[in-house]
Amino acid sequence: MTIPAQFDAKTVEEKWYSYWMTNGYFYSEPDHRTPYTIVIPPPNVTGVLHMGHMLNNTIQDVLIRRARLKGFNACWVPGTDHASIATEAKVVAKLKSEGINKNDLTREEFLKHAWDWTNKYGGTILEQLKQLGCSCDWNRTKFTMDPDMSASVIRSFVDLYNKGLIYRGYRMVNWDPEAKTTLSDEEVIYEEQQGKLFYLKYKIEGSEEFLTVATTRPETIFGDTAICINPNDDRFSHLKGKKAIVPICGRVVPIIEDEYVDIEFGTGCLKVTPAHDVNDKMLGDKHNLEIVDIFNEDATLNSFGLHYQGKDRFVVRAEIAKELETSGALAKTETHLNKVGTSERTKAVIEPRLSDQWFLKMEDLVKPAIKAVLETNEIKLYPKKFENTYRHWLENVRDWNISRQLWWGQQIPAYYYGDGKEDFVVAETIEQALILAQKATNNQQLTTNDLTQDVDALDTWFSSWLWPMAVFGGIMNPENEDFNYYYPTNDLVTGPDILFFWVARMIIAGYEYADDKPFSNVYLTGIVRDKLGRKMSKSLGNSPEPLELIEKFGADGVRVGLLLSASAGNDILFDEELCSQGKAFSNKIWNAFRLIKGWEVSTTIAQPESSKVAIEWYEAKLQKTLAEIEDLFEKYRLSEALMAIYKLVWDDFCSWFLEMIKPAYQQPIDKATFDKAIEMLENNLKLLQPFMPFLTEEIWHLIAERTKEEALIISTWPELKAYDEKLIADFDNTIEVISGIRSVRKDKNLPFKDAIDLKIINNDKVSTYFDVIVTKLGNITNLEYVSEKVDSAMSFRIKSNEYFIPITGSINVEEEIAKLTEELKYAQGFLKSVQAKLSNEKFVGGAPEKVLEMERKKEADTLAKIATIEQSLASLK
Repeated sequence: MTIPAQFDAKTVEEKWYSYWMTNGYFYSEPDHRTPYTIVIPPPNVTGVLHMGHMLNNTIQDVLIRRARLKGFNACWVPGTDHASIATEAKVVAKLKSEGINKNDLTREEFLKHAWDWTNKYGGTILEQLKQLGCSCDWNRTKFTMDPDMSASVIRSFVDLYNKGLIYRGYRMVNWDPEAKTTLSDEEVIYEEQQGKLFYLKYKIEGSEEFLTVATTRPETIFGDTAICINPNDDRFSHLKGKKAIVPICGRVVPIIEDEYVDIEFGTGCLKVTPAHDVNDKMLGDKHNLEIVDIFNEDATLNSFGLHYQGKDRFVVRAEIAKELETSGALAKTETHLNKVGTSERTKAVIEPRLSDQWFLKMEDLVKPAIKAVLETNEIKLYPKKFENTYRHWLENVRDWNISRQLWWGQQIPAYYYGDGKEDFVVAETIEQALILAQKATNNQQLTTNDLTQDVDALDTWFSSWLWPMAVFGGIMNPENEDFNYYYPTNDLVTGPDILFFWVARMIIAGYEYADDKPFSNVYLTGIVRDKLGRKMSKSLGNSPEPLELIEKFGADGVRVGLLLSASAGNDILFDEELCSQGKAFSNKIWNAFRLIKGWEVSTTIAQPESSKVAIEWYEAKLQKTLAEIEDLFEKYRLSEALMAIYKLVWDDFCSWFLEMIKPAYQQPIDKATFDKAIEMLENNLKLLQPFMPFLTEEIWHLIAERTKEEALIISTWPELKAYDEKLIADFDNTIEVISGIRSVRKDKNLPFKDAIDLKIINNDKVSTYFDVIVTKLGNITNLEYVSEKVDSAMSFRIKSNEYFIPITGSINVEEEIAKLTEELKYAQGFLKSVQAKLSNEKFVGGAPEKVLEMERKKEADTLAKIATIEQSLASLK
């Protein structure tokens, strides 16, 4: 069989992914095995693959592939989220480009466009995940708007409503004027922005006196319905019971008193706009103030804005400032840094707004979720540091605003049968609603035509919080086989930014509906940033195109590049060089395989002692690494697990093991050693398969012809066995000896083809077991243990052991003495500078411990070097 000189990633990836799919290796159904289940964090149906997806899904694939190798019934459920706000925005923009206004369409007409768009573009990201090598059970692909998934959401709403946990309320909400919908508190991102503070003068009715009020939003004066002062503030005691006149609009408003006003802050009094500030609303309720809503749903001013009607709030802010200044009502302005709430999705500045919305009571629902993570550890977060964030959110939770003013999503199953806001029933279907409405009205003549369904849709997160249950039919049919077998799932891999949005809510839902956790472990990835530490985004132009990276470096190379620096919870400073390193690793493995397969195998020659020793060592080293890997996987330290495998393969296997067993030039290798080399390579491939599935499957099948039952993807993870720790430690010493010999050869220009002698004073009583390796890799003619120093020899020291290579006539002794004397002089000078630092109390007292460790190591290394040079000089004189 001819093995190509270069690894062709693209061809191999297409070949093996097709092979895996054809043979159904990703497919799972309940059987006698223990299940291992992951549900994908469903990406938005609008989305395309980005670096965060690449990282997240590579980690999931590593976990699922390893579970498959370990004999579990591995099931990874893929799918997408309907993403109400994002998708509706995309569809509205598309319609606008075609000259169609959403408001001119019926709900049914709009939804047809939304489904057309989803069917055309919605599967893009899942197809891209296949190029990354993701081994999802594609037969189980779910979409949060699938009929069964939507039915689960509706049933959940009805159930919670019947339990008294869902209610309708007129409350202050976060309004996104671009998406024209309410948002939950968690969907609002607070950003520091430089703005202005406007000091406005309110005239006291019936006098020439003014009250000055500071505000960042002068445009809201049209909604002012009071001025508030602190009853204990002597400055304003004479104004009690009086009224003020709002500038421009001329509205006369009461001056109210409330200790809510901080006497020391600002001017000591504030304007009260109950319709546009949550704290003002509380004051308004307490003092029975009028509520004046001045904004349209797109944040333009309505008729209360007088001559500013129809203008955007920010346009009005600039224009009204000029009018206030002209009228003398603007005392002054100052620059002001304050936090402004923006929509996570549209980036629009949020407008507080009073609105009728649906809410879910959270106070009691969160209690099992707090207990599971923070008390019983039934669910573990990796890294543990995120428990504090989790605790803060859940212990300060507010009722969840679950309604959205959108058409794309599950429509709220509330049906109105009368004129009042309270005349409604909640049911899964309109037929069930009719029965309830007839009962409520005692009117059997009502028909479905008399019922009107609530126009709002449910928050997307209210759908996805059921994901681990709903994908297995656990809401609609909790006794079904799939749900009872696969739930609870094992691991969840996601970003910390949705720890509350999604993770905590899934835990809440799990205990509410299944009385069980939805998963056991949550692996929280870091954010992928560029090498300057900036979050990757299209607007910054610093985010590489994932598919282009795969094209350039191969899927395996990209996976390795990402994971080598992806420790849980820590941000990743991504550099393409990481992927280049991954590609180089692929080539290293490929070339090692080609080297082995290129050897001629003999069944007649005996196995050399050096090969026996090498095999024994590598088997021990592989077992030690396997034990380390198992421990790292248990702790979800996947980056470190990969690095351990990387070092095992690159350093131990390729650089040492193959060198130790390699036959002499143009000579055959004995069959016993060759077979062991193949066995060790196959074990390496098994460890690498979860990380580098394409390369390893290709080599696996090139090693030997395999049936579909013998594919690497369904082979077995190496068995953990006892190993000799001393053997590994002894070889570490052997590596130092060989490195010392090679340094002498290089320094003294002694070609490897020239055999040399080695004499050793074994002060440390180190094992002689690896002497056959030293002899082979050092090209030593005679290795001898001696009791005294050897004259006329180059020497080096490892710990207390001394190694001598006798001088041959090819070395000029006088030149060597001069060279070593110069090296000694330099080393002594360097030592002096290091010791000066370490004797400086100010330096030692102020330097970080790592810096001190480095300086102490420099001192120790230099002292050892000086001893070696002095020893070599002594042997030459």
